[in-house]
Amino acid sequence: MRSKGSCGSLVPLNASFAFLFNLYMATNTSPDKNLIERLFNVGAHFGFSKSRRHPTVKPYLFGNKQGTDIFNLEKTAELINEAKQVLQKLGEEGKTVLMVGTKDEASVLVKDQAIKAELPYVVNRWIGGMLTNWTEIKKRLARLKNLTEEGESGELERKYTKKERVIINRELEKLTTNFGGIKTMEKLPDLLLIVDPRHEVSAVAEARELNIPIMSVMSSDNDMSKINYPVLVNDALQGSLSLALEELVGAYETGKAAYVPKPGRGEEKTRR
Repeated sequence: MRSKGSCGSLVPLNASFAFLFNLYMATNTSPDKNLIERLFNVGAHFGFSKSRRHPTVKPYLFGNKQGTDIFNLEKTAELINEAKQVLQKLGEEGKTVLMVGTKDEASVLVKDQAIKAELPYVVNRWIGGMLTNWTEIKKRLARLKNLTEEGESGELERKYTKKERVIINRELEKLTTNFGGIKTMEKLPDLLLIVDPRHEVSAVAEARELNIPIMSVMSSDNDMSKINYPVLVNDALQGSLSLALEELVGAYETGKAAYVPKPGRGEEKTRR
């Protein structure tokens, strides 16, 4: 768990700091001005203490106040926009993005955004081999699908005794908990969108092993060199996480709206 004094407990913002920010915003002509202001209002600029800072994030810091690192929100906005371009393109191409966020602050937000965009997600715990042992995982997904369909059709009632159904329902519950978020995923994802990679070590390791690009919403205690598309914000405040995820997933949805599936071979022959 992260210690007190981290960005999980919002550091009090004194009047002088707020005054300087408002003065800066009054003269800011950046096209990202609106995004920067929204990031500031939800506390996205708070990182962790200097002692917990990873060296790779230093170029993206504005400074340090009362022992807490402060992100340069202009640079954060640039990172968000770069990530949004990637996600929009993936949406336009009909690619699969797997969302991962199992820590308490992130799980509900990740699940809500994933469901809204019809994306696969992992919010309970990362099952080892979910990517690197995909052949076996597909078998578990097939089993989940089969049991679900039998339950919905009433076939479980007809085929099994009451005692057998108790055992099967336990299996179904476990499969749903472990794999319910990825039950529609037919192949390995084209990109992982992770909240706090320090909390999702196994997911990051498996993606890197398979050369699957990683995008991550993360704070100052993370190693940016392991992430293809980092987004530096306060990753312990729900308001900050919510804003970042809404921006990113919204870009994917925009691209997805323009996606035109390529016709199958049968369709091409019919058109000819």
